[in-house]
Amino acid sequence: MSATDTIFALSSGTLPSGVAVIRISGPQSAEVLQRLTGKTLLPRSAAFAALRDLDGELIDKGISIFFAGPASFTGEDCVELQVHGSKAVVAKLLSVLGSMDGLRQADAGEFTRRAYLNGKLDLANVEALSDLISAETEAQRRFALANSDGRHRQIYDEWRAKLIEARALIEAELDFSDEADVPGSVSEMVWGNVRELQKRIEAHAASYHHAEIIRDGLQVVILGAPNAGKSSLMNVLAQRDVAIVTDEAGTTRDVLEVHLDLGGLKVNLADTAGVREAMGKVEAIGIKRSLDRAATADLILYVEDMVDPALVPEIPDVPTIRIGNKADLNASNSRKYDCTISTRTGQGIEKLMGILKQHAEPYTEKAASTIPFRERHRQLLYLAIHHIDQALEEAELELAAESLRLASDSLSRICGKVDVEDLLDSIFSKFCIGK
Repeated sequence: MSATDTIFALSSGTLPSGVAVIRISGPQSAEVLQRLTGKTLLPRSAAFAALRDLDGELIDKGISIFFAGPASFTGEDCVELQVHGSKAVVAKLLSVLGSMDGLRQADAGEFTRRAYLNGKLDLANVEALSDLISAETEAQRRFALANSDGRHRQIYDEWRAKLIEARALIEAELDFSDEADVPGSVSEMVWGNVRELQKRIEAHAASYHHAEIIRDGLQVVILGAPNAGKSSLMNVLAQRDVAIVTDEAGTTRDVLEVHLDLGGLKVNLADTAGVREAMGKVEAIGIKRSLDRAATADLILYVEDMVDPALVPEIPDVPTIRIGNKADLNASNSRKYDCTISTRTGQGIEKLMGILKQHAEPYTEKAASTIPFRERHRQLLYLAIHHIDQALEEAELELAAESLRLASDSLSRICGKVDVEDLLDSIFSKFCIGK
């Protein structure tokens, strides 16, 4: 890919700042640098220089670096200007760049787009880079870095190569069965390998839920009867007053949510309306929302008043931690709890946090694993599985081969690569056809 225009943009953070970085990419990058500084720099060398506008007026003094393509982020000639992070300095410099012929302000994500089009990144790398920029927790940071190192492409390329080889063997039997180099009934040899590969893809696709939790957070819902202490527990875990706490039943009418960092894992903690026989239409709506939210949660914290226990009629079939509250009142009953606490004194909260961290550990451990990390990946993996199913069930070898092609193309689209020439390469290298 060769861009005809040169783009520029502020690539550092919000102004004002100590230093601002302006990035330039495209065929005119070196020329722009020379016009601004009066210097021609060697690639990958930094120089301190005065930056001047087209009339020779001083804009600022800073560091300039030139990266010759393809050894740059975008694969094109690039320049980075490090100047003082003043709004006025940056505005003036961007204005001067915009006045030059052939230069324009970069669109959102255009530097990364050019890096992809020039083969510096694949689509999975691009998505991982986006996740790294938006990472809020340690698990998200580790996960994004793990996804950016090319391991996904290696896995999908390996699986794709196996599908292409299987297809090549089938088509070789169809088209070149009279050649001595092509064994008879070769298609029967490939189906066992294809079935084994399908199982590996299915297991890989099924692990997407772990990635979803790492990226979007563990969905935890606090559920219980009115006045059980749900809102008080939320305030204790959040370490601030998020929810209104009173002794009046039905105070919480809607779902309140707060985001926590639990051992490096993002947790979306939701406080819900107390579940009881509704006393009015508004409360009934709140209770329905509570149960709906709990039904889609990854974990339920079921809170019960140990002094005056009131049971929720039906708890959704979701992993649940049963919590007895008001342990400071020396309450005792025959019910079994995973943890007893007092939201007033803090008794048992440390133990509860330990239990929560145990639930979070399987996901934080997955942060360095190679698992599909976008819904797009999951959909394409299941599409590949669907096409493999069709190939295994198809009686006509021509149609089976076509299904395998569609399966391999689905894998290719995850990283943005589809190359039909691989099929010919596989045929010629295996069977010496055309010798």
